Formats: sequence, C-alpha cells, structure tokens
Amino acid sequence: MNRRTPIALALLLALGAGHSAAAKKPEPESADQFVARVNKSFSDIYNELTSASWLAATYINEDSQRIESAANQRSLTMLNGFLEQAKRYRGHYRADTARALQLIRLSTAMPAPQDPAQLKELTEIVSRLGAAYGAGKYCPDAAKPDACLDIGEISDILADTQGKSYEELERAWKGWHTISVPMRKDYQRFVELTNTGAREMGFANTGDQWRSGYDMSPADFQQESDRLWGQVRPLYEQLQCYAKNKLVQKYGSKGEIDGMIPAHLTGNLWQQDWGALWPLLEPYKGVGSLDINGALAAKRKALFDKLVADAGGAEKLSAVQLAELERKADLESAVAMTRMAESFYTGLGMPALPKSFYANSQLVQPRDRDVVCHASAWPMNTSGDVRIKMCIKPNEEEFTTIYHELGHVYYYLAYKDQPYLFQNGAHDGFHEAIGDTIVLSMTPEYLNSIGLVDKPAVSDEAVINAQMRMALAKVAFMPFGLMIDRWRWGVFDGSIAPENYNKAWWSLKAKYQGVAPADARGEEFFDAGAKYHVPGNTPYTRYFLSHILQFQFYKALCDASGHKGPLYQCNFAGNAEAGRRYWAMLGKGASQPWQQTMKELTGKEEMDGSAVLEYFAPLQAWLTKQNEGKQCGWQAPEA
Repeated sequence: MNRRTPIALALLLALGAGHSAAAKKPEPESADQFVARVNKSFSDIYNELTSASWLAATYINEDSQRIESAANQRSLTMLNGFLEQAKRYRGHYRADTARALQLIRLSTAMPAPQDPAQLKELTEIVSRLGAAYGAGKYCPDAAKPDACLDIGEISDILADTQGKSYEELERAWKGWHTISVPMRKDYQRFVELTNTGAREMGFANTGDQWRSGYDMSPADFQQESDRLWGQVRPLYEQLQCYAKNKLVQKYGSKGEIDGMIPAHLTGNLWQQDWGALWPLLEPYKGVGSLDINGALAAKRKALFDKLVADAGGAEKLSAVQLAELERKADLESAVAMTRMAESFYTGLGMPALPKSFYANSQLVQPRDRDVVCHASAWPMNTSGDVRIKMCIKPNEEEFTTIYHELGHVYYYLAYKDQPYLFQNGAHDGFHEAIGDTIVLSMTPEYLNSIGLVDKPAVSDEAVINAQMRMALAKVAFMPFGLMIDRWRWGVFDGSIAPENYNKAWWSLKAKYQGVAPADARGEEFFDAGAKYHVPGNTPYTRYFLSHILQFQFYKALCDASGHKGPLYQCNFAGNAEAGRRYWAMLGKGASQPWQQTMKELTGKEEMDGSAVLEYFAPLQAWLTKQNEGKQCGWQAPEA
C-alpha cells in the first residue's frame, strides 16, 4: 500500500526546481508564457532532482543525504520564486492556464519558508528523517550489532502469527517502534517550518494546503472523506468484531483490550493489513485454497535448483558460490514476478515497459548497504524513464504490491505527453487506485490462468474464503488510511500539541481502527514516526480514497468488458475495451478537474463507496451472521 511515497518527494523536488532565469527579475510576460516557462524549467531539471532522491533512498549515507538536501534546498528556493511570480496573475484566464497556476500553489506537500536559513534547515531535517527511517533497526542486544533486525526481518516475525508466541510478537512490534523515538524533535520543528511556508503561500497551515488539492474547499473535502468513511464503516466494524473474537479464542483475555485488537497481533507493524491472520480467520478451512505463497516459493526454489545444477551441483560449490547463486535466484524470481504483473497491463493493450526499467529498478534488497525497502514507483524524467524500488520476496503480498506499483508506472507513461504541471493523477487518490484496480481483477480464475493456483473450487464457502482474504487487505486498511492524516491535520493546525503527539496517535487509532497497544505508550515514544509516510512527509488520505476509487474503477471496467454476474467474479484481464477506456483516463493526468475524469470513466462525478459494499455483500452478510450474539464494538479512550 503505501507505497509511492518516495515519488512524492521526487515530485516535490521537481516541482520545486527552477533555473537561473527564476532568480532574475522576469521580463513582462503573459500568464500563458509564464506557465510555459514553468513547465519547461521543471522538465529540464527533473532528472537531476529525481536522481538525487533516488540515491538518497538506495544508498543511505551522509554523502547521499548531503546531495539530496542541497538539491532540495535549490529546488524549494526556486519554487518560492515561481510562487511569488505567480501572484501577479490574478483574474480570468483560459481553463488550462488557470488550472496550471493553481497547481503551482499545490505542487508541493512540503511548503517551504521564504527565509533562506529556515528553508535550509527544513531540507536538512527532511534528509535526516528519511535516512533515520531507512536505516532504522531494532537491536535486542546492544553488545551484538550483527543481531540487529531491519524492518523486513521484523515484519517477517510479526507475520508469523501461528509460529511466534504472544510475547515474541509484542517484543518485535515494540522493537521497531524504538527507531522513531529520536525523530520527535526534528518532526516538531518540521511542522513549524512547513506551517510557516504554508502561511506565506496563503494557507492556514500545511494540512489546509493538503486538503486544497481536490478541486473543492478544504472544509468540503474533509466532509467528503467523512461521508465516504460513513458508507464503509459498518463493513469494517463487522470485520473487526469477527477478528477480535477469534483472537480472544486464541489468546484469552489478552486477545482484546476494551473491545479493541492488540496492536501487535494483526501480523502487521501498523495494523493496516491483516493478511497474516488468515490461518486464524479462514472461514472454511482449505476450501478454495489459494496457496500463492507456496507457488511463488516453489518457483523461486526451482530457479535456484537449476542454477546450482547448471554450476555442477551443490557439492562442487563453495559457501560463497552458493550464496551468489541464492542472490541470483532472488533477482530472477523478482524479475519473473514483475514480468507477470507487466503482462496484465500489456494484455489490456498498454505498452511494454522500457528496457531501462529492468536495468535500473531496485527489485531486491542489496547486501552491501542500507536502502529504503518501502515499495515505490519513480518517474525519473518527464518522457518515460520509469523505475520501481522494492525488496521483492516470493510471497503473495509482494506479488500484489508489484501490480500496484506498476499502476503508478503506467500512469506515468500514459500522461508523459502532457505539459509538466499536468503530469500527475487527477487527484492523488487516483494514482494510488490504478494498480489496486488491477489487483481486484486478480481473481482465482486469473491466478489459475497464470499458473499460480489450481483450478478454483466453485461454492458458497469458496466465495466467502476468497472475500475474506481480500477484506483482510482492503477493508482492514480503510480506517488506517484515514487516521494518519487526521493526526497530522491536528498536528499542523495545533489542536494536537507536541506534548500530546503519542496520546493523540493512539486515540485516533482506537477511534478509527479499534486497535490499542498492549501497554501504555507515553510521550517518551513517537509511534507515528514508525510509519514511513510520516517522516517521509507523504499525505496519506490518498490511500483511503484509493480504496474507494479502485472499486468504482473496477466496476466501470467490468461493465466495459461486458461482465455479467456478481461484481466479485469479474476478471477483465485481456479485455481490449476495458484497456482502451482505462488508458484514455490515465492519459488525462491532472489536466482537468478530477470530477470530469471520473465521469468519463464511471458516468459519475463523485466518489462513492457503494461499489465496495456491492463487492463484499456476501462477506458482510456472513460476518453479520457470525457476529450475532457476540460482543462487538469498542470503547475508545478520550483524546
């Protein structure tokens, strides 16, 4: 999920860029000429700036931080110059020019102060926060640095909900949350500096600026997101109740806290994906089993076995040689998984990925340096040089993440011929929904067609099992997608004071997710910083919106493909008409209000959660029946 954040930084760098002309007093020019100059300036320097950001994420050290910080400082200085110049253009202009002028004001998620010293301080803080997260490790024994655990290793422990004890899961969860404690002071100062920049741009605070990017007022947008959550909340509450009671059956009284789920028991560091609870929550054991993990692991093992055999057999190889072959098998497995995902997009009529994609992407975790493994997609220039950055492992979560990230990549490719300021999603939720719409079409039938699972069983029980697996990723995520920015909006507007950062964080997690820490988490912690998007400064409501939009897009593409029957059965893979309509929408980028783009694909001008409820109707009915007579609901503490 969360998964495009370094691109937000790359876009920030690019949109903040300028050139020497921006520092000079501009010649009188029309609004159209000014917008053209801005578009050309950004396009000219984009690759240099994204390269600095790429290095900072894939070679974490003081040198790359210094390069990134300097590039960021230059770009934000130039952006401030463009913003000052844009103030001259008040009045009525043709629609595309007026839209471009507005997008300049909204182009960065990190509004920077005009004061050069403060701007420099801000860029240095940003680099420190990013590096602290990327290099973060939990060291159970300070005397044994080689035994420190990175985020991937900790995530593997938490995902082993069947094999690890309650105490082992709790220890791993708490361990990761130690990495964010040193971020607290920097983050508080970051808030002060960006709020200064936002006010200088004419916004009340940074959160107000973020909420202004949806072709509606900030207040209207907040109401809109509340309305959408109200549509899907009853479904989430039924899922939370079912999961909580299953945890109580397994752990007794330790399985719930005032009706809430203990944070370390969901199999995920942030409780945003409950897929690791499948062995406990599977409705009908073994029915319609989709062992994607087993299939992917077997394919990777086959690659390794062939490499060993081709090299003369394991008995003839040294430990170093075997390790090199393991590494090669990991990379070949990651490439094969990525090509499977690519084939879905090309099957819809979209272009093949450029050769540079496979040559330059980071697909596996390097062994010789710290990197940010958080999955992300990158447009390295404005004309089609694209990459992804992941540390792919052969499992189902990573496999679907590749499909998600390629959604970003194909969006970049579709709108690459738009002027620079329009090279973005219709709104940020659109960008996150593209690949996940494809994931919804990864039905058991589709997975069978690409050789990952056997021909699926057809029964009511198999339907419920398949829907539960999907809900543990999609429905479980929705309140988490909402609460992160609810926290940050409060931090930015001052209603959440620094001395209450952690209290407010857990209050909102309780309110929206119905989860709680096993032990009290005081203000000596900074648990928000343990989620990449907070130190990485990536607005997060986009991910909640994407979980609404992807079902709307899916329904529209299923209708376009001629699908008949329940929505959850639709697989539009290989359908030319669905691909044509999708590509046409992607090509519009940010060139028009999102409501117009939405209408062209779905026939509606508003976001709507009804497709979510239509898709999960069988599961919601089943959950309601299972929860009859059970203790549901939870008591959230006061903020």
